[in-house]
Amino acid sequence: MSDTNGTDGTAGAGGTGGLDAALFAAWAEEIATAVRADRDRLTALDSAIGDADHGANLDRGFTAVAEALAGGRPDTPGALLSLVGNTLIRKVGGASGPLYGMAFREAGKTLGDAPEVSLADLDEALAAGLAGIRRLGSAAEGDKTMVDALAPALRALTQAVQEGQAPAEAVGAAAEAALAGAQATISMQARKGRASYLGPRSVGHEDPGAASTALIVGALHAALSRTAGAPGERSGPVPEETSRQASGSRGRTAGPSGRASEEPYRQAPEGPA
Repeated sequence: MSDTNGTDGTAGAGGTGGLDAALFAAWAEEIATAVRADRDRLTALDSAIGDADHGANLDRGFTAVAEALAGGRPDTPGALLSLVGNTLIRKVGGASGPLYGMAFREAGKTLGDAPEVSLADLDEALAAGLAGIRRLGSAAEGDKTMVDALAPALRALTQAVQEGQAPAEAVGAAAEAALAGAQATISMQARKGRASYLGPRSVGHEDPGAASTALIVGALHAALSRTAGAPGERSGPVPEETSRQASGSRGRTAGPSGRASEEPYRQAPEGPA
């Protein structure tokens, strides 16, 4: 595991150039805030061809995460992400709890017990999280699931790391890619989960799991921007702008969406539903 972030010395929480537990705690707090603010929209996306609980489930889960962190924050990024994952598995119903829980736990395991990690380490950890989701859900890009937002986000982050971008700028690019990936699910026909039962009727609806994934990646950008150096040194869109893009543009292009990933990976029975 790297011991520097490979970019600049002001990007990490704590000002040492590494990404520490305070940064990851800020990320969890930003997720809880974003999910609470977008709870109704996530529920609307989940209501047309699902059972309309994605927003409520995630809100309950990340509220529980915030409460757990208030009771005592782990000292390392890896332990903190593991706590997030374990809490989501315990508190979130449907498929999103196990899937997001798996992603955070795999990321935490990858980071190990280092007190600070680099941007390259974060990239590796998120790749492990995506691999966990794919392994658990047997989903690929194009299936109309959260993978369609997370996979392009990870590609953008990996490229930014290779180019030596600062953390806030790199994760800003990932957040934009996640948002674009979520919006791209509107035109897809679902091949996993409850939405797949509808066949062509699933087209025209944004996948709620992809939408919440875009929120989660956007929250990481917000946390990094909030903790990155002095004012004026930030790179990429500011958190408020990213939030407006996430809520506004999706609201304009997609009506209530089908449930493509609250239970995204249950295999649909063969033949007509």
